[in-house]
Amino acid sequence: MPASPSRTDATHALAVEMRVVLGKLARRLRKQGRTDQLSSAQTSVLIQLERQGASTVTALAHAEGVRPQSMGATVASLETLGLLAGAPDPADRRQTLWTLTPACMELVRASRAAREDWLDRVLREQLDEREQAQLAAAMPLLRRLLDASTEPGVP
Repeated sequence: MPASPSRTDATHALAVEMRVVLGKLARRLRKQGRTDQLSSAQTSVLIQLERQGASTVTALAHAEGVRPQSMGATVASLETLGLLAGAPDPADRRQTLWTLTPACMELVRASRAAREDWLDRVLREQLDEREQAQLAAAMPLLRRLLDASTEPGVP
């Protein structure tokens, strides 16, 4: 049975509102974490390396769905900023394995702490306990939506 037009319109309106609100929240969190000076491509590479560990430019390009030449430029910019270090791949010395530098790991840690501190403060200041519980109850639903998304790199 097809969805009624009012149900479809309400679902679409919810999708639009979630995109706008969550987009603003993501931008605000980036600003609080002081990583807004990095491009989204640079941030994505740092996240990928933090989660997956050392990687080659080719593997990063494949994971991010970009050309190796584009990824090479992103990696080079991060190396210039002192956030990545390269070393020969022990399995294939022609390749370079890129990892986060200690300075980058500290930046990631401090950035994450700043975002969490800001969010904790805003939650306490703006929401009462009942509202915080409502928001907490929505977390599994949001996780489920994220888990259902299988297309990497789709805005």
